[in-house]
Amino acid sequence: MKKVILKIEGMTCSACSSSLEKYLLKQKGINDALVNLVMSSASISYEDNITLDDLNRFVSEAGFKSLGIYNEQDNDSPNKKNYFIVNGLLALLVLYISMSHMIHLPVIPFLHMMNHPINYSVCLFIFSFYFIYFGRDIIYNGEKNIKYKSPNMDTLVTLGVISSFIFSTFNMFMILKGNNEYVESLYFESVCIILYLIKFGRYIDDISKEKTKDAIKGLVTITPKTALLFVNNKEKEVSIDEVKKEDILIAKPGNRFAVDGIIVKGSTHVDESFISGESIPVKKSIDDKVVAGAINLDGEVLYKAENIGKDSTISEIVRLVVEATNTKAPIARIADKVSGVFVPIVITLAVITFIIHLILGFTFSESIVYFVTVLVCACPCALGLATPLAIVISEGLCAKNGILVKKSEILENANKIDVIVFDKTGTLTYGDLRISKIINNSGYSNNSLLEIVSSLESKSTHPIASAFKSYASDNGLKSLNVSDFKNLAGIGLSGVINEKEYLIGNNKIFDKYKIDNNMSKEEELALDGNSIVYILENKKVIALIGVKDIIRDNASHIIKKLKQINKRIIMLTGDNEITAKIIAKSIGIKEVIANVSPKDKSNKVKELKNKGLKVMMVGDGINDAPSLSLADIGVSLNSAIDIAADSADVILMRNDLNSIYNLFDISRKTLANIKGNLFWAFFYNACMIPIACGLLEFVNVSMNPMIAGLAMTLSSFTVILNALRLKRWKER
Repeated sequence: MKKVILKIEGMTCSACSSSLEKYLLKQKGINDALVNLVMSSASISYEDNITLDDLNRFVSEAGFKSLGIYNEQDNDSPNKKNYFIVNGLLALLVLYISMSHMIHLPVIPFLHMMNHPINYSVCLFIFSFYFIYFGRDIIYNGEKNIKYKSPNMDTLVTLGVISSFIFSTFNMFMILKGNNEYVESLYFESVCIILYLIKFGRYIDDISKEKTKDAIKGLVTITPKTALLFVNNKEKEVSIDEVKKEDILIAKPGNRFAVDGIIVKGSTHVDESFISGESIPVKKSIDDKVVAGAINLDGEVLYKAENIGKDSTISEIVRLVVEATNTKAPIARIADKVSGVFVPIVITLAVITFIIHLILGFTFSESIVYFVTVLVCACPCALGLATPLAIVISEGLCAKNGILVKKSEILENANKIDVIVFDKTGTLTYGDLRISKIINNSGYSNNSLLEIVSSLESKSTHPIASAFKSYASDNGLKSLNVSDFKNLAGIGLSGVINEKEYLIGNNKIFDKYKIDNNMSKEEELALDGNSIVYILENKKVIALIGVKDIIRDNASHIIKKLKQINKRIIMLTGDNEITAKIIAKSIGIKEVIANVSPKDKSNKVKELKNKGLKVMMVGDGINDAPSLSLADIGVSLNSAIDIAADSADVILMRNDLNSIYNLFDISRKTLANIKGNLFWAFFYNACMIPIACGLLEFVNVSMNPMIAGLAMTLSSFTVILNALRLKRWKER
């Protein structure tokens, strides 16, 4: 099975996206199709026997146009400012010609409605013909959707505009025959104004859509277009497309890394703020990973290309963001269904309104005006924008703040979460052992002691050795000469430095070498959750070093914030119960389940779900993958191994637990915004349709097609502006 995201032209409302989606799903060989109105795209899963040409044809048959595979660098809103200014002035001229005599403004003499009705009608006919050409895409889509029995907003506009144009054209011919009384029944100006307002509204809508893609475009543009290749000890500048995996590249101070890679020579500090959110530069040396787009600050380094092109970190982020926008939240599906049935109802209502006014004794001309007004004012554009625009803006907010959401529904479901289950190692803790405390009776300074220990541990591959290696690297400790190095299986290691014998390991050292332990502070370290490393010089204990997996800096603060929004917190870990409870207590978690296998973890998540609870699982290891997949929302840190990240619905690019709280906050504000948008969209139609039908004329409240077009456009603006308020969200 294949998957592609196509860029679609011609969609104007949720009924458009819904009709295209339904048409695609009917085609043999297409397994799934999700059409996104705001992003103007369609995500399609299809069988191998289907080609891209077939997909483009299906889109065309549905009444839309495929612009090929979606490119995140595409500019969906070309600068049409001058184009709309010119046509706006023409629309104002039409308005002036048709209404100047009504509001006592100077009338153009040869276009006077009463004195020169032929000039007046022909002039407005020419203008309306031009504006029909100006809005030809609307009319084309409206006609297509009638043909394919999937009426939408454009269908309403098309019926209204064409009815007004044909009716007014008939009256113009009557004027040409000398029947000047028909001059009162011309609605050419409504054709012009309605089409302009709708086109202008969509132009503004396009601009707002563009703003929602800033996070994507910002990531794309920071990637260099060229790279410095290191071949035969020489530099060679090449296009980024020419870089191959395992090529050796140069990064000079001030330049961005061209691809993801691993440093093979040199050291430097790197600015990774665009992806981590941290403004503090990160030290990088041999074997450290670097990310495309990161800035090399102070040292020239050689690095080996690892992930290139579409496999790079930036490309993956872009892909996830785009794919997320091509999923639908349940609340969006409700809006789609409503829009799908709303249009046929409105058409029926317009016909009934026309017939009733004829029965009541209104002229054919007057009844047509009511018919057109109902069609125009009831266009569900605001309803169609209410949900998808808010969702896309929020997904952009998430991406900007280091939260990659794979599915739009997550933004809705996050608000329903009851329980958050945390893995411990690598999630609530940093996932790598660090030196936490030193009890030093050696007579050496702590750094001198650690130079001895790290020099010996550098020869070891044991996980505890990594704590000493990291400390030595971070603090610039010297590496001392070691002789007679021995690895003591299950115990520790030994070696000679400066003619002194050193033993480093656990308490089994004392039994092996029949040595008395003269240190009495082990309990102090153990109760703090440490693994104890004994340091012996010439078979005498000179120091105890506590090594443990350090709790993340803000873990307790985040747990407190999550409890404040009524989330139940559980720690679920494979570690021993004593260590787990010590760590849990220190950060404010009361529920602890320890010594569990990966299967036990997933069973616990399943058990919670069977109780009717909505569960979020937060983890980073291979043992967390089953639980992440099973949970209602799986959250993985960016440091997670691939299988955990693949199983998750959300990836925290900054490895910051506060991002979980931010996700809940964005979710809450997004749902509130959507509900507000839907309310105003329905409120508008509830108020305007009765007026358009003429039900309030007894209190002198009425509407014509031109006013209806203006009101419809203003309702869309209201929804757009309300959705854009989400961009004001700030991290707390």
